[in-house]
Amino acid sequence: MRPLTAKLLDRTIMLTATCVLVAEQNSVPSATFWDGIAGGRGHIVGVAVTAIAAFGALTPAQLWAERSQVARRTAVRQQVLHHLGRLLAIAARTAPPLPAADLGLHVWRVSWSLRRPHRRLIRVATYRLGSTPATRAFAPGYGVGVVGLCWKRNEEVAIDVETLAVKLATQAAYEAHAASHGGDAVMNLTWPDFLRVRHRGAVFASPVRDGEGEFVGCVSVDSSRGFAALVGDDLWHEINSLCVLLSDDGLAHV
Repeated sequence: MRPLTAKLLDRTIMLTATCVLVAEQNSVPSATFWDGIAGGRGHIVGVAVTAIAAFGALTPAQLWAERSQVARRTAVRQQVLHHLGRLLAIAARTAPPLPAADLGLHVWRVSWSLRRPHRRLIRVATYRLGSTPATRAFAPGYGVGVVGLCWKRNEEVAIDVETLAVKLATQAAYEAHAASHGGDAVMNLTWPDFLRVRHRGAVFASPVRDGEGEFVGCVSVDSSRGFAALVGDDLWHEINSLCVLLSDDGLAHV
C-alpha cells in the first residue's frame, strides 16, 4: 500500500490546482493579478487542468494497485497461518504436548539504516497463538543467534538451546566453551545476550533466498522445549515450504 504521505501529496496537488483554476476563472483576487503572472491566464489554466487530469487519472490505477497489494498480503498470510497450523500439529506430538501459545514462527529480513549502517536481521513478522511468551527485541548481526548462523551458513540451522543452557549454567562455563569450541558453538552471543534468549529452548531457522540464491532473510521457529521431538523431516518440510513461498514473494507481504 502506498505511504500515507504520498496519498496526501497527490490530493494536495489536485486540490491546489482546482483552487487555482476556480480563482483564475473568477478573477480572484483580481484580473490584473492573473494577467501579470508569467505566461498569462492561458498558461495558468493549462497547468492547472493538466495537473487535475494527471492526478485524477491516476486515482483508479492507485486504487487497483492498493487492492491488489491487500489481496496478495492476505493470500501470503493465509499460507503462513496454514504452515503455522501444521507446525502446531507437529508440536502436539511432544511429551507432554507443547501449549499452542508456546510455539512461535518468525520472519526475518536483512536490513540496514543510516543509524545502523551494518546489516542486521530485522524481525518483520511474528505468528503465535497468544501473547505469551512476550517477543523480545532482537536484531542480530551476521552469525549472531540461530538466525544469524542461518545467514552466515546460508543453510538450515537447529540448536538445542535447552541442553546448552543446562550444560553452560555459569558465565565461566559459557566462556570456556566458547573459547574451546569457537563462537559458533554459543551462537556468537555474549553471556548477557545468551541469558536473554535461552528461555527459547529449541530454535530452528531456514534461509529465504533471492533468485540468485543469495540470503535475504529467514524463517525461524522456536519453542521453550522439545527439541528432540520437533527436529525432523516433517518440521523442516513445513519451514522450507514456507521459505520457498516467501522467496517467490520477496518478503514483501508478510
